[in-house]
Amino acid sequence: MVTDRQVRRLMSLLQAEHSLRVSAEKVGMDRETAGKYRAAGKLPSELRTDHDWRTRSDPFAEVWPWVAEQLSLNAGLEAKTLLEALQRAHPGRFADGQLRTLQRQVKRWRGLEGPGKEVFFAQVHHPGRLCQSDFSHMTKLGVTIGGRSFEHLVYHFVLTYSNWEAFTVCYSESFESLSEGLQNALWELGGVPQRHRTDRLSAAWG
Repeated sequence: MVTDRQVRRLMSLLQAEHSLRVSAEKVGMDRETAGKYRAAGKLPSELRTDHDWRTRSDPFAEVWPWVAEQLSLNAGLEAKTLLEALQRAHPGRFADGQLRTLQRQVKRWRGLEGPGKEVFFAQVHHPGRLCQSDFSHMTKLGVTIGGRSFEHLVYHFVLTYSNWEAFTVCYSESFESLSEGLQNALWELGGVPQRHRTDRLSAAWG
């Protein structure tokens, strides 16, 4: 294959008034090819044209509607499974060597027509950075004291990194209960995280 470097060298030699035959021999090119580049006045990279047509016929063109239907029913189907099914349905028509072609087409289908990918945001917790708290209504557990129902809540405190927990019994979902529960948890913990996150309280926001 003729390179840009060869043609540049050829043009320099021709400008130095060397003959076409001598110039072609010096750059390792036959005289006819050298004459083509002299007439064109362009480098090989400039003469090369890109194409967007298939160099080979698509072996799966006729059966693709069936393949697309199977993928619509089960988007997780592997190209190898589909090829094996096609080989059983059309003996001798599809070869194992065509798997790569089918894989590319299945990948393209998933990108253009397949189901959307689930968006997942991983939560990364760091030591000492965040604690969370909330209230849980405990009356449904049926706790009794002296035969009488004990209606109460539990303030629940947790460190998101280590899952260290603390609990305080309280009687209302209020700012006072939050303050008491948080203070008890921090005294027991012996330290204070950088951030505290809790559910919105009607008493605290009212």
